[in-house]
Amino acid sequence: MIDLNADLGEGFGRWQLTDDDALLASVTSANVACGFHAGDPATMRRVCELAAARGVRIGAQVSYRDLAGFGRRAMDVPAAELAAEVAYQIGALEVFARAAGAAVAYVKPHGALYNRAVRDAEQAAAVVEGVRLSGAATGEGGPLPVLGLPGSRLLAAAAEAGLPTVEEAFADRAYRPDGTLVPRTEAGAVLHEPEQVIERAVRLARSGEIVAADGSVLPSGARSLCVHGDTPAAAQLARRVREELTAAGLTVRAFA
Repeated sequence: MIDLNADLGEGFGRWQLTDDDALLASVTSANVACGFHAGDPATMRRVCELAAARGVRIGAQVSYRDLAGFGRRAMDVPAAELAAEVAYQIGALEVFARAAGAAVAYVKPHGALYNRAVRDAEQAAAVVEGVRLSGAATGEGGPLPVLGLPGSRLLAAAAEAGLPTVEEAFADRAYRPDGTLVPRTEAGAVLHEPEQVIERAVRLARSGEIVAADGSVLPSGARSLCVHGDTPAAAQLARRVREELTAAGLTVRAFA
């Protein structure tokens, strides 16, 4: 079994980046932008309604407050401030998820915050504190799962705090030999060839392996597979990935 997730709701006002309708036909979990790197209230509401109607799990994709930089610029945010901003974003999305008859099912950082929380223990702990704070505010029966990179400080901090953790892998991103992602500033960081992305997705789901940029084979226990929603033809790619996973005998189902 494998979950297929993608980033959705990445627009603002009249500017739309992701093809939310088409992506929701293929993914099982939707990482919804919460307004800090992309997204606005109307977009968040619409995506939650569409996801709930299709039975797709709603995840809060939290970010540094960096709308102009799409959340991909390095920032230094004090831990207490970051925790409050993470909780704020989750709470905002929860309003629209509940109005749609659903709920926020998990949390995943975006962009620079995601990569920073791989190695930075303080920032990782702040994200976890924000998740815990949001749970207390919404009164949910159980803690929200945290989706992140295997071996990251984020997942370690979440586990220590008693939050469920879910490891994910990226079908369309290049990896370093240490299991971290190749920075987007480097050539070849994002994979655009559909057949290559599909082959990586199936291999990961079936064998628990992913090939790094240097050719080394990395073991992975990922339970969720991400296809970025802002890449060209992302919806068509997500559809093909799901079709090939199913054809390979795998069950594509949400983890949450």
